[in-house]
Amino acid sequence: MVLNRTVGLVAVTLGGVDVREGCARAAALGFDHYDATASDVDALDAEALATLPLPIGDRISPFEARAGCTTMPLYERRGEDRFDEAVAMLRAEPRARLEPGPRSVADSIEKVEALIDAVPGLRLTVDTGHVTAWGEDPVRLLRHADHVQLRQAAPGKPQLHVDEEDGVVDFAAVLAELDRLDYAGLVSIEYFDLPDMRMPLEDPVGHAVALEEHVRALMR
Repeated sequence: MVLNRTVGLVAVTLGGVDVREGCARAAALGFDHYDATASDVDALDAEALATLPLPIGDRISPFEARAGCTTMPLYERRGEDRFDEAVAMLRAEPRARLEPGPRSVADSIEKVEALIDAVPGLRLTVDTGHVTAWGEDPVRLLRHADHVQLRQAAPGKPQLHVDEEDGVVDFAAVLAELDRLDYAGLVSIEYFDLPDMRMPLEDPVGHAVALEEHVRALMR
């Protein structure tokens, strides 16, 4: 099998730009596809979609399970258990991909595996930054992935520059495991400036471009 060697950019990296501008900026930065919010893509007509500078790789549907889209897990407040609610949501649309994330019903490998056991056919969007930040190895989840979002991180630090010494994501190991799995799904890069969610970053675009260059060198 010829593995997918393209690298996309997730829209949140660019902030609140519309899909056309986001695709144009991602193309200028050297990315191969653009992952955008499903509602923003839905607002485009067929002609607009056909003339985008880059293809849409993934559609992101926060907290709503939609076929072929990445959805976020339900957040949990301290002591809250929303497992059954999440299972019901995902069983209603098992063709949605789940992106495990912090402070949610899917914020550990144990919880993620429990959801996969409870929802036949459930596949993941694995974000290396999220899994690493909560203290586990994202490689352990790649066998369940149809989309992989790359970001350097460390336990308690959800996004770091690829050159920072305390980053622990081993991108060579991630790519080697994808090769072993004959992975042909999406690979994207995601950084974000989200201070309201306790994840601020001064230069998400610069971080994304630096990681893109690093990852492409490993893919050669």
